[in-house]
Amino acid sequence: MLLKRNFKQQTINGVQSGHGSVAFQGVQLNVHCYVVDSVLIDTGAKSLEHLYMPFFRQTDITQVVITHFHEDHTGCAAFLQKELQLPIYMDDKMLEYCKKKADYPMYRKLFWGKRLPFHAQEMGETFSSSNTTWDVIKTPGHAIGHLAFLNRETGQLFTGDLYCQEKTKVILREESIPMIIESLKRVLTYDFDDVFCSHAGYLENGRHALERKLNYLLELQEKVISLYNNGMTSIQIKKILFPKKYPIILLSSGEWDSIHIIDSIIQG
Repeated sequence: MLLKRNFKQQTINGVQSGHGSVAFQGVQLNVHCYVVDSVLIDTGAKSLEHLYMPFFRQTDITQVVITHFHEDHTGCAAFLQKELQLPIYMDDKMLEYCKKKADYPMYRKLFWGKRLPFHAQEMGETFSSSNTTWDVIKTPGHAIGHLAFLNRETGQLFTGDLYCQEKTKVILREESIPMIIESLKRVLTYDFDDVFCSHAGYLENGRHALERKLNYLLELQEKVISLYNNGMTSIQIKKILFPKKYPIILLSSGEWDSIHIIDSIIQG
């Protein structure tokens, strides 16, 4: 199977960005990792490791922090730990999972490769880097143990997969829209300026982008509940709100689907 892989790096407001992408049959997936004040935020995917290596080696990194355990965020963690001897930190909920051989569907291995085991340490409520203190913000909903990181000195917020895109159309089966809504509300209580997303990249007017996503999800939640209370099933609601068939639904055999948005709202 022919996959197109690409990597580019740039510096935005003092933050060094490594942007990798994998494309296959009309589906392109992007993932970013960031370095600021000697901290690497997320590691990219194993399938892109050979492209990320020069970026890691030429950049001043003293520690690695992980927003969540998914393979596109932890794929190069084993390399960073074994070859560069870097300490890795993440939420405690998935520490044991990451010590073991990764177990996820084949299409994800196709795009992101097979994540090797690594040993991370538990994050506290804050951590320190060379010149500042960081807030560690719990932002579950997309994944168990999902975190966002706020640089107190610069006011830059790194949101992992909390944002991704403003108008969410499909989500993973295990995701929860109500939890994502609460996580967005939580981060918006903090004082921040720049927002760096792991998939959308740098967000101009980041606070407004997160506010727009929150408002979209609140309106969507209201529509789903109203239709459900009027006697409609999840499938009927999906046909009304999400009539388009997105390629990722077929590719993932339904692991990604609009129906999961509706079900997570109905289930509360």
